[in-house]
Amino acid sequence: MVASEFKLKGLTSIDLKNGQKQEAEIEGIEKGKVLLAKINDEVHVMSANCTHYGAPLVKGVLTPDGRITCPWHGACFKVSTGDVEDAPALDPLHKFEVVERDGAVYVKGEESALKAGRRTLNIKCKPSGQEKVVIVGNGSGGLGAIEGLRAGGFKGAITVISKENHPPIDRTKLSKALMTDAGQVAWRSEEFYKDGGVEMVNGAVSEVDLEKKKVKTEGGKEYEYTKLILASGGKANMLPLQGLKGDLGNVFPLRSLQDTQNIMKAAGDNGGKKVVVIGSSFIGMEAGNALAGKGHSVDIIGMEKEPMERVMGQAVGAVLRKLLEKNGVKFHMEAQVEKGTESKSSSGKIGSVQLKDGTTLEADLVIEGVGIKPSTDYLQKNSSISLEKDGSVSVDESFAVKGQKDVYAIGDIATYPYHGPGGDGKPVRIEHWDVAQNAGRSVAHTINNPGSKPKAFIPVFWSAVGSQLRYCGHTPQGWDDVIIQGETDVSEGKQSFVAYFTKGDEVHAVASMMKDPYMTQSAELMRRQNMPSKADLNKGVDIMEVSLPSEVKI
Repeated sequence: MVASEFKLKGLTSIDLKNGQKQEAEIEGIEKGKVLLAKINDEVHVMSANCTHYGAPLVKGVLTPDGRITCPWHGACFKVSTGDVEDAPALDPLHKFEVVERDGAVYVKGEESALKAGRRTLNIKCKPSGQEKVVIVGNGSGGLGAIEGLRAGGFKGAITVISKENHPPIDRTKLSKALMTDAGQVAWRSEEFYKDGGVEMVNGAVSEVDLEKKKVKTEGGKEYEYTKLILASGGKANMLPLQGLKGDLGNVFPLRSLQDTQNIMKAAGDNGGKKVVVIGSSFIGMEAGNALAGKGHSVDIIGMEKEPMERVMGQAVGAVLRKLLEKNGVKFHMEAQVEKGTESKSSSGKIGSVQLKDGTTLEADLVIEGVGIKPSTDYLQKNSSISLEKDGSVSVDESFAVKGQKDVYAIGDIATYPYHGPGGDGKPVRIEHWDVAQNAGRSVAHTINNPGSKPKAFIPVFWSAVGSQLRYCGHTPQGWDDVIIQGETDVSEGKQSFVAYFTKGDEVHAVASMMKDPYMTQSAELMRRQNMPSKADLNKGVDIMEVSLPSEVKI
C-alpha cells in the first residue's frame, strides 16, 4: 500500500507545547481522527482512540516519559511507537507522519490504517529454537503472556492448556452484560493463535513435574517446557449451606462462560423471573444490575451495611446501592443466609432463599457471588511448591515462583510483593482482570529480556453499576479515612466524584465516577510517588493540576 497525505481540519500549524496533545479530524475520511502529542520537542501522530473499548485518548493522560494512558481503564501506549505498554488493550496504535505546508497540516499514511484506528498485532510465527513456554490457563494472565511474548519477539513454541474450550475471552463482560456467545466475547479468533504458532490444548492439568519440566493433563498427555507460566485463575466459591451448595438446580456461580450460559438459560428471554443474588461484591451487583435491566425482579443479599463497604466505604457503597435501586434492584444488607429451599412446583430446583432473620425471598434462580479461591488443586501434592494458606503461590517481583527456576505464577493464584502506595513490598493477592494481564505482560517481558527489571504497574479496576466506576491502587494495610470530592447525589443523576482512600496522611487508592481521567492521573502519580497527601487534598488540591515527574519510582 502507498502512503498518501490527508489534510487535518482546522489546523494551519501545529501549536503544541511539550506535554500537550490535540485531536484532529481528517478531511476525506468519515469519522477519521488522529491524536497529536508533543514529547521532548517532537510531535507524534497516532490513532485517536484506545484499542480496548474506544475511549478518546485526547482525554487521557500524557506523561513526560512518553506514555499516553486511556482515561477509562488505564490501557497505556508508548507514544513513540504506538505499542501497548499496559493492559487491558491488546492492539497497538498506528503511527503516522505529519507535514506542515502552505498554511495547513497533513498526516501521511495509508488510508486503511487511518480508518482502522488500530494496528493489528502481527504475531505470525512458525516456532523455532529450543525454547518452549507452557502456559496453564487461558484467562487474562495467560492472554497477557501470549500477547507479550509474541509482540516482544519470542520465536519459541507456546502451548496453552486450559479447561475452557474456547480462546481467551473478555471475562469482564460475563458479569457486566451476561453475554453468552463465545464469539462475541473472544479477544482473538482461533486462526489468530494458529497463525502465531500458539497451540491451544483443551484439558485440565493434573500434575506439574518441576524436576523433569513436564506438565501432565488428566487425559494422560505430557507437555515439556523450558519456561512455565502458571495462570490457572480462580474458581468460584459456593456456600456450604443446604440448597445452596450445588444440591438444588438453578443455583449458579458466575465465573465462566458456561456459568453465564446456564444463568441466561434459567432466566429466559422474556423477563419476569425472581432472581436472588447472594453477595454484594462487584460480581453480584453487576449481574444483578444486568438482570434487572432485562426485566427480572432482583434481590441482592449482603453482609455489610452498604455494598463493597470494606473496599469502598459506606459513602461510596451507598452510591452504588442507590444506582442499582434506581434500576429496580432490592437490597437486603447486614443479612445472613440460612439456607435455600426446594421449589414446590419444580422438583429439584431452588424455590426460595431464607435469611437468618426469618425473611424468605422467593427465587426462580440464585446467583452466588461469594468470592473465589485460587485454582491450584493440581499443585496441592507438589512437594516442590509450598502453597500459601489460601492456596495461592508465593512469587517475587518478577512473578517467579520462589525456589524454582523458569517457573512463574500470575493472576488470581499469585501472591506477590506490592510496592504501590502503602505496599512497602507487602505480599498481596489481587483478583483483578487488569492485574492478571499486566502480570502476564511482565513475565513475557522478563522472558524476552533476561536479566531485565520486571515491568511494575499500579492495579486498576472498573465496574459497570449503573454508572462507570474507576479504581486504582490497593489498600493492603486498610484505610482509615475517605475523602470525597464532588457530588454523590444519585436521585438527580448528579453522581460525579473522586474518592481518596487514605492511611494516615498517604493516599493508597482512588475511586472515581464520571470524573475521567482522575483515576488515570492518580495511577500515574502513584507510579512516580507524587500523589498529594491527605492534608493537601483537604486544602483543595486538584490532582489534575499536579505535574507528573519524569522519573518512575515503582
